[in-house]
Amino acid sequence: MRQGGVHLHVHSGFSFLDGASAVEELVAEAARLEMPALALTDHHGVYGAVRFAQACHRHGIKPIVGAEVTLEDGLHLTLLCEHRKGYANLCQLLTRAHLQSPRGKAQVRLEWLERYAEGLIALTGCRLGRLTYLLRAQRYLEARQWLETLRAVFGKENLFVELQHTRKPGDAWIVARQIEAAQSLQLPVVATANVHYATADRFPAHDLLTCARLGVTVSEAHPLRPINDCNTLADALSWQKRYRDCPEAWQNSLLLAERCAADVVPLGRDLFPRFPLPHGQTAERMLQQLVREGAKQRYPSITDQVRRRLRRELHVICTLGYADFFLAVWELTRFAREQHIRWAARGSVSDSAVAYCLGISDIDPIRRGLPFERFLSIERSQKPDIDLDFDANRREEVFHYLRQRYGEEHVAMVGTFSTYRARSAVRLVGKTLGLPSDLVDRLAKRIPLFCYADDLERAFANAPELRESGFTAHQVQQMLKLCAQIANLPHHLGTHLGGILISREPIDSIVPVQLSPMNRKVVQWDKDDVETAGFVKLDLLSLRMLSAVEHAEGQIRRSVPDFRVSDIPYDDPDTFEMIRAGETIGAFQIESPAQRSLHTRLRSQCQMDIDVSVALIRPGPIRGDMVTPFVNRRNGDDPVHYLHPHLEPILRHTCGVPVFQEQIILIATRLAGFTPGEADQLRKTMTHHRSRQEMERLGRLFVERAVQRGYSAHLAMRVYEWIYGFAGYGFCEAHAASFGDTAYKTAYMLRYYPAQFYAALLSCQPMGYYPPNTLALQARTRGIRLLLPDINRSEIACTVEEGNIRLGWCRVRGMSREEIESLLAARAERPFQSLEDLCRRATLHRDTLERLILCGTFDTWHPNRRQWLMQLPYALAQRQALGNLFPAEALPAPSLQAEDFTAWEKFWYEWEILGLSVDCHVMTFLRDDLQRREILSTADLTMVRDGAWVKLAGLVVCPHRPPTRSGRRVLFVSLEDEFGLVDAVLFEKVYQAYGHWVLTQPLVIVEGHLQRRGRGLSVIVQRVEPYRPVHVTNGFPEPVEQVCLRV
Repeated sequence: MRQGGVHLHVHSGFSFLDGASAVEELVAEAARLEMPALALTDHHGVYGAVRFAQACHRHGIKPIVGAEVTLEDGLHLTLLCEHRKGYANLCQLLTRAHLQSPRGKAQVRLEWLERYAEGLIALTGCRLGRLTYLLRAQRYLEARQWLETLRAVFGKENLFVELQHTRKPGDAWIVARQIEAAQSLQLPVVATANVHYATADRFPAHDLLTCARLGVTVSEAHPLRPINDCNTLADALSWQKRYRDCPEAWQNSLLLAERCAADVVPLGRDLFPRFPLPHGQTAERMLQQLVREGAKQRYPSITDQVRRRLRRELHVICTLGYADFFLAVWELTRFAREQHIRWAARGSVSDSAVAYCLGISDIDPIRRGLPFERFLSIERSQKPDIDLDFDANRREEVFHYLRQRYGEEHVAMVGTFSTYRARSAVRLVGKTLGLPSDLVDRLAKRIPLFCYADDLERAFANAPELRESGFTAHQVQQMLKLCAQIANLPHHLGTHLGGILISREPIDSIVPVQLSPMNRKVVQWDKDDVETAGFVKLDLLSLRMLSAVEHAEGQIRRSVPDFRVSDIPYDDPDTFEMIRAGETIGAFQIESPAQRSLHTRLRSQCQMDIDVSVALIRPGPIRGDMVTPFVNRRNGDDPVHYLHPHLEPILRHTCGVPVFQEQIILIATRLAGFTPGEADQLRKTMTHHRSRQEMERLGRLFVERAVQRGYSAHLAMRVYEWIYGFAGYGFCEAHAASFGDTAYKTAYMLRYYPAQFYAALLSCQPMGYYPPNTLALQARTRGIRLLLPDINRSEIACTVEEGNIRLGWCRVRGMSREEIESLLAARAERPFQSLEDLCRRATLHRDTLERLILCGTFDTWHPNRRQWLMQLPYALAQRQALGNLFPAEALPAPSLQAEDFTAWEKFWYEWEILGLSVDCHVMTFLRDDLQRREILSTADLTMVRDGAWVKLAGLVVCPHRPPTRSGRRVLFVSLEDEFGLVDAVLFEKVYQAYGHWVLTQPLVIVEGHLQRRGRGLSVIVQRVEPYRPVHVTNGFPEPVEQVCLRV
């Protein structure tokens, strides 16, 4: 814009429900309009500052960073950063506003503005600014006083009266009053447009988001709803027309833009703190010393290979300046080890022998031949990515340690932006359009989980379960159009699963900090933004399976005191026999139908088979048809061959099929003579599918270098095309090895200590692939009884009693931690003698006591649960009357006579309260009806020949639609009954015809051919119908058709 102005008041999607365009979209439009600069002033934060600066750099536009803040009276003020000091002050001001205000309602106090005013330029704000508010109310004296206050805070040269003419009623009048107010104090004016979207066609999306923010539907009026599409990036002609009587307004925007520095956001700095060292020591020398000591413990003898590898890794680490970072991680893991906090490394850090020697990882990359450069290289010079999984119950102790070690102001969690995907978009659009909430909720639940909001039209065309939505065609089209407009816009700041920052400088001088719902400090940037700024992110993840392993080990040691998970042998034949049988439900990473099916076909015999399975059962390898070739070669059905003998050492352990990303690096190094760092760059470029020209350039380079090393051009090109075809599907071997290690150890515990292991799994929900009731069923099929919670025997977690599982208080829905602690404290004094005694000595809410009764907690005293419910009011009345003044006396069983609940009612109450049934299944009550109709059970299938036509019914468990090589949709589902479960497959044609029943009905009848692959059973489905009981005489307290609705 050569003759126009610069937009200095601009909201992006990071204004959360008040901006309808992404940062990149705004910058691209500004570039199209030939604007020299653009500001970003989102509400209460600089969430988009990093990507805004990057986008502006790409388009040749000067970025101006600021924010629109809310004052204590709820009115607005616009702030722009003149230089880096101003940016740091803005970050600290926003941090204070967020931390000292109710969450989600950040407000700035006047005294804070005075403290952080240096380097900030203030604009008086939009229609919701205090100046405009006072002028509209014709409170001119107060308006003048407010301008005088701002002038005193920021200085006359840093205060501009903001004019906004967006063709709304009264705009011309208010602009005239603003000009008069500015002239009376000799203050400059500046024109802005209060931009909320890049182009006018985004207005409907902004109106929709505004309605959602205000809590109204689009059919309801509200004074804060936008009335036209003028809050857009105006072009030069529009600026001149709007301010033809005050040209200095848009001219001042240009002058202001020139004042503001383009590099206020600090990017690319080294922000990690220096590790505290003894006097005279350096981080590099201390790291080398620790690695030498660790190598002596890890390796029986330090060979030349080990020395060379460690020397090379240390050279890369120290050259890139990450010695302090490795020392900090070493110290962190040492703390966890000293505190007996279970943890494990995951990801590419296990490619590092230095990490192995420091005790950060337990995977030996030298023994496995893993290249260090997959983790870190000088050529790539990328920040080290270290992911550590911690026992979910104790991860907070690790966070607390870091805050104490480095200081509260230097530690914060990484943010993440929750964006509108298909389900969330449908819910928001449906609610704002005023559509029936039950239909909207039902539709949202049926949408495929990973569907994008702008891909809903294709989903409606291809997913049969979406076709009968209950909405008219017009309503569906309206929803789809609006969902596409808000697709991928952020709707709030969340907390990264485990990313944490440790900074040399106070974090809030670089990026604002605010509180998460869990009261953790979170920065306003996501993982990519913090790394661009110069932070080194450390991922401290919460893994519930590690909590389960810890709990299981404790339970096992009650009967086997010497048991240690770390001592589990890696070559146990019975464990692999169980894995080959597909009996691994509950085991980490190898319990899904696809994993169980793979291991039955693969006939797994060693740890490497498990590692490979972790890598293969992923969307990419499945789509790339990598599974079948590997299985056939592994079992000897197909010959193992290599394009060249030099590839055999690299691909031998995966039977000639490239499965792991590390193999790509080794192939490029061996054949083309790439340095390991160059080879990893090649791997990364291939993985991210760069442009065709880039791929061709790399291909020519690969062939040229391979020819120079004596290989034929034909062979080199074949190898390049071959690895390129697999590169996008490859998986990090170090990550697979880390997960595979835990997978095997959990399988071992499942084989030898199933009661303890299932007790641990039930104590650590939610986790894993299957729901608690499926785990309970699997425990019962192994001969393990589940025992109801008992008022005098149950603990917080599930425990093992004489080989059976006693459910713990953690399984009781709605029972708070405070109630559990009160119950256990009172019981520690003496066991409870009666319901009255419990009510008198433990602080439990009435609804909790009712749930305890209904799930059988008092059955050992008396099995009639309805009588206990009738006695409860008397027990509570006695507590209220007597308090704790008199000792409890043993009371007889309830004398009130009442007929107990039926078996079905007890089953259903247990299912609702405990999430499972201890001794039966919903199909138990329907078995008579099923037998009369000659419908098989899962137990019957063991006697059926391969390929036979079968008809069976069951509870739908975990339906999912993974990607396939052909791109066609295939629906996988498990059907569960009281005897176990069987996996079923609906291919494209059957899915289109019957998939809606599987995805919308809890109980179904399927017909199809039984398939035996290896030792596994599955059903290739041809027909599906919802199950409707016909001959049920079990005394249901409700019509039998309601049974399915209940489930």
